[in-house]
Amino acid sequence: MSSLEGRDGAGGIDAMVDDEVIEESMSHAFVIEREMRASPQEIFNAWTQNFDTWFARPGAIAMEATVGRPYWFDVEHNGTHYSHYGRFLAVEANRLLEFTWVTGRDGTDGAETVVRVELTPRGDRTHLRLRHGGFYDEAATARHRGAWPTILEHLDATLSGKTS
Repeated sequence: MSSLEGRDGAGGIDAMVDDEVIEESMSHAFVIEREMRASPQEIFNAWTQNFDTWFARPGAIAMEATVGRPYWFDVEHNGTHYSHYGRFLAVEANRLLEFTWVTGRDGTDGAETVVRVELTPRGDRTHLRLRHGGFYDEAATARHRGAWPTILEHLDATLSGKTS
């Protein structure tokens, strides 16, 4: 385990580790940082070209990673379908993706949140930093803060062919 220190003296950012979750409590946002076994290119391609091989339901997707372009995909979890919508805000090959993220009840509750994924090469691995913010309340923030570490672990395992 490692740790991160708060950035401001007012307690605006707390830290928790394993997947290293940093909370920005005043804005209903959090950051997760994780060392991934895959290269930045493999991870970027997974987010932009192969999203329905590890996250979205296969074939239930309309996505082109171009700034301003809208996307849609469907996820099935515990027998329930969850549609996700958004648009791309920033796309820098193998380095950065930023997009809005909107879901319904038990997701973002209709809030147009923003996901930012930054990829930094670290030897034969990649440091992935994911920031997700703009939720209406702490309940929606907590749901996503709890889900992203598992999702990123699944992505890492899928790309590396290892189960963890």
